[in-house]
Amino acid sequence: MRRPGAARGRCASRGCFARRLPLWLLVLILGFAAVRFAPHFLFPSVRWFFRRRAEKALASLNARLDRKIELFKLAQRSDMVARLVHDRAVMEAVAAHAEATGVPAQVAFEEARRYAREIVPGFSATVYFGFGTRAAKWLSRLLFRVRVGAVDAALSHIDPKATVVFVMNHRSNLDYVLVTWLVADRSTVSYAVGEWARVWPLSALVRSMGAYFIRRGSRNALYRRVLARYVQMATEEGTTQAMFPEGGLSLDGRVGPAKLGLLSYIVEGWREEERDVVFVPVGLAYDRVLEDRVLVGAAKSEGRKFRNRPFWVAMHALRFLWARWRGRTKGFGTAAAGFGAPVSLRAHLASGGAVESLGERLMASIAAVVPVLPVPLVAAALGAGAGSRDELLARMQALVARLQAAGAVLKLPTQGLERALEEGLAPLIARGLVRADLTAEPREAALLAFYAASVPVV
Repeated sequence: MRRPGAARGRCASRGCFARRLPLWLLVLILGFAAVRFAPHFLFPSVRWFFRRRAEKALASLNARLDRKIELFKLAQRSDMVARLVHDRAVMEAVAAHAEATGVPAQVAFEEARRYAREIVPGFSATVYFGFGTRAAKWLSRLLFRVRVGAVDAALSHIDPKATVVFVMNHRSNLDYVLVTWLVADRSTVSYAVGEWARVWPLSALVRSMGAYFIRRGSRNALYRRVLARYVQMATEEGTTQAMFPEGGLSLDGRVGPAKLGLLSYIVEGWREEERDVVFVPVGLAYDRVLEDRVLVGAAKSEGRKFRNRPFWVAMHALRFLWARWRGRTKGFGTAAAGFGAPVSLRAHLASGGAVESLGERLMASIAAVVPVLPVPLVAAALGAGAGSRDELLARMQALVARLQAAGAVLKLPTQGLERALEEGLAPLIARGLVRADLTAEPREAALLAFYAASVPVV
């Protein structure tokens, strides 16, 4: 006869695993099983479903875009990083870096991989068209009356197979927003952005919009080789790009000389048998540059030191939104863009041009299509001061006549110069740059000159 405790004894001796298994451990085991199961049976079908939807969406987008979304942009980011870091030129740079610094080759390779991950974007058509372009349109219209100045007729005849590179003067960080919206019906644009955008979560959004990060002023030869090869690969694949040849925001309001870094990468990597590269000059102008005081302050400091005031910016943004919602402000005036005649890299090089002359040519073309707006026009006509409104208006008329004779792009109210005087003078008085007697406020002379400098000297 079996003793009553015998079964319990056997259970205890064997561990009674099934009965004594903790719930949390059971859940953990089932979770690991699900993770192992999903990649083999579930994820492929889910990926196929979403891939099919993405392909249909991209086909619909490409049907309405003048320049199609390139396959280069649609590649997996991890694949692009691997392709870039294993590029022959990059591998040669890795070997040279290892030899020059004395570090092991594997360490130099990992450094190159880190640079590649930092540079390569992760484009998302859903983010770009579903959020990015809509947000850019909303923000642009919230802040400004957006106008388009000159549009060169030759833009409609650019070879569809050519790589288009928009080159722009850099007036404000809103340049990215404005141009993204204005060309949204023609193509996606891949920007070269500086360190300011490499902050989470902004970095993830910027990267998904197709932008690639650059370290301005970096002297690291390995980094510059990785960056150069990415720019050259994107150009070879036909990716539409946008860059600011000045290399940074204008501190004095003028269109500055070109820094040849990115331009030299494109020129050095281009081959005669490849598709042409067409540069489109874009001139940008604002009645109010939101960062104007920061830029003027940086111009007075050594080394372009920008004063970062996030709480001050947030406070003024909330005040503006509140006033906009209550209908007490209509924004900051006009923002405008002009598009100049395209410049073919093939034709430029065939005529004996070099990268230096290309930079000079592009910056001159950009300056020629920067629109003249009411506030800069009034600032330029005002000078040290005007005796009366009639005198100021007469100065404006003379200046406009000279600008028209020189072929400048004027984007002024259709109601005439008197209306332009009102739109330009009122903000300057409201901000304290100009006194009621039409004399310039001495403490604000640098800021007034900042706006006047954007008007071409004729």
